[in-house]
Amino acid sequence: MSQATQQDAETGVIESVSGPVVTARDLDARMNDVVYVGDEGLMGEVIEIEGDITTIQVYEETSGVGPGEPVENTGEPLSVDLGPGMLDAIYDGTQRPLDVLEEKMNSAFLDRGVDAPGIDLEKEWEFQPEVEEGDEVSAGDVVGIVEETVTIDHKVMVPPDSEGGEVVSVESGDYTVEDTVVELDNGEEITMHQEWPVRTPRPAVEKKTPTKPLISGQRVLDGLFPIAKGGTAAIPGPFGSGKTVTQHQLAKWADADIVVYVGCGERGNEMTEVIEDFPELDDPKTGNPLMARTCLIANTSNMPVAARESCIYTGITIAEFFRDMGYDVALMADSTSRWAEAMREISSRLEEMPGEEGYPAYLSARLSQFYERAGFFENTNGTTGSVSVIGAVSPPGGDFSEPVTQNTLRIVKTFWALDADLAERRHFPSINWNESYSLYRDQLDPWFEENVTEDWSEIRQWAIDVLDEESELQEIVQLVGKDALPEDQQLTLEIARYLREAYLQQNAFHPTDTFCPPEKTHLILTTIKTYNDEAFEALDAGVPVEDLVSLDSTPRINRIGVQEDYEEFIEELKEDITEELRGMY
Repeated sequence: MSQATQQDAETGVIESVSGPVVTARDLDARMNDVVYVGDEGLMGEVIEIEGDITTIQVYEETSGVGPGEPVENTGEPLSVDLGPGMLDAIYDGTQRPLDVLEEKMNSAFLDRGVDAPGIDLEKEWEFQPEVEEGDEVSAGDVVGIVEETVTIDHKVMVPPDSEGGEVVSVESGDYTVEDTVVELDNGEEITMHQEWPVRTPRPAVEKKTPTKPLISGQRVLDGLFPIAKGGTAAIPGPFGSGKTVTQHQLAKWADADIVVYVGCGERGNEMTEVIEDFPELDDPKTGNPLMARTCLIANTSNMPVAARESCIYTGITIAEFFRDMGYDVALMADSTSRWAEAMREISSRLEEMPGEEGYPAYLSARLSQFYERAGFFENTNGTTGSVSVIGAVSPPGGDFSEPVTQNTLRIVKTFWALDADLAERRHFPSINWNESYSLYRDQLDPWFEENVTEDWSEIRQWAIDVLDEESELQEIVQLVGKDALPEDQQLTLEIARYLREAYLQQNAFHPTDTFCPPEKTHLILTTIKTYNDEAFEALDAGVPVEDLVSLDSTPRINRIGVQEDYEEFIEELKEDITEELRGMY
């Protein structure tokens, strides 16, 4: 085929435009090929082929695009640029760096058809080789290290599709990402830059059972409903219940090495808050700025709807790349409901048969494909790494029976249910302890018992039992009043109140209480348990319940969270509670 014929075969003509969905005629394309649409070259992706009609979802605004304009096929799937320079960066849904685009256009608003590579192709990085001439390397092996930020070393790897071979040339020095840093005997040249299609999971040797928790510093999560490194979690909740703040807290304090934060169709001011806060906050593990370990993907609600579909895949592909280096990655997706709504809009414009509430019939399959890319993996280079995925869900009216929430619950193993009633009572994080659950508890208990305390699972179960009993008693209290209950049940309600106020509630905006290590989480529970045990002994000895619930020392339990030197404070408080109660009988 001549060059002219090849060019004709790869160029089609627009036939119709319907919002982000464009149909083209006479375009030689395959499914998921990236194409450039119209005279302005708007980026799009092939999503349906029927005869000589190709359907494309366009990732930019299509106003002014009309029939007869050209469509050019690249012949390549939607891919991301992988290499040093992704951390401390902010991208849109198709991995265009927003700061570079702003400089190009000298405007805060994006023009259509403007493009830029995902990583800086001209910046030089100091490359330190990890292999020598004569070494054998294969796909995934680490050949060198680049200091990407003050926190993270970027490991330069042999591409997954490489045949491998013997190293014949390698030396340290300053290189751009497109310069050859390692040459193999088969003529293959390895650079720091890789490209990978976003819809294809990166290869790994084995997906293993996760056994280490992702410590979040949030008591209700670490203590009652933990998530594993390599686990999946969903945070559904109505508007104003604290989904975004909970996601921000996890992004700030989770003990992952890398955080990928995907703002999918959410309000722009929420992403602005992340961009402003993270550079000023210190990583509790390293003391360096949080942005040094963070990659942001911003696809706000005013950006084209089709790009929401790609931003989720862009985020998970970047996360998998760092996982291959042996890092633990946490991906926050806020919110998967907006992603599902984008799929619904595209599906309706394609005139597909709608499923429940208008969502496409393949909604469950797409959610599964996304969440199944999380996990704790043995990588091809012998290291282990993890991708933990935490997705916010925004069910309309807080209705957890809607399709996105229900399909997500079938996949994830941790469910943090946010409650509008708790939020209205200013109880934050407003995670409903009666509806939430974690299926990771049994496999994570050995880690907590070995690294925190031997009675971790035992005292957690005691707290859950007390909270369950309180829920049952509250129904009776609403009918007959608290004073009609037996004294032991009145005391149980008081114990449960301290569990709610001192343990489950946490102030995200207090400099100390915003992060609570597992040791402190456990000591708060033991303090409340001390009060419980001593108070019930006093009740059995005949002390009136009115005296037991009006001690001078117990209000200090609510102040443990804000104490920096909490160990000494708790020890003294336990002694005071014990002494005061035993002095009553």
